Amino acid sequence: MSIEHWSKWISVFFFSMVKFVGGPLTGIALGLTVWETVIFTVLGMMTSVLLFSWGGLWIRNQILPQFHSKKKRIFTANKRRIIKVWSKYGLPGVAFLTPLLFTPIGGTMVVVSFGVPIKKILPVMFLTAVFWAVILTYGIHFFGEALGLLN
Repeated sequence: MSIEHWSKWISVFFFSMVKFVGGPLTGIALGLTVWETVIFTVLGMMTSVLLFSWGGLWIRNQILPQFHSKKKRIFTANKRRIIKVWSKYGLPGVAFLTPLLFTPIGGTMVVVSFGVPIKKILPVMFLTAVFWAVILTYGIHFFGEALGLLN
């Protein structure tokens, strides 16, 4: 493997850590195979899930307050939506929406804030990461080819 190929994998990995959809878009744009893209997209998301599951409460309680100098509203529209999703669908619903709406970091912080143990978070997030990585990667690849955007 060349250093160029490794850098492509790392790019997909890091994009997926922050914004899940960025992984499939980057992988296909860089010419990786569908399965390389799926694997590194899932690895990126799960790295964020692991980091923020273990350190999520600590980050929320120790780091974030340093950035909030004035009182904020407790119930914003966004927080109400999150509570509504959590009330209706729980961990499976939040995990399912994480790659699309919440981002890996945001979705993990939501489930951590509701007190879900890491043993429950990891398998559900992993299943949704695999599901969405396959769907999005194949979808982007298919439409890219259909529109003549891919070689």
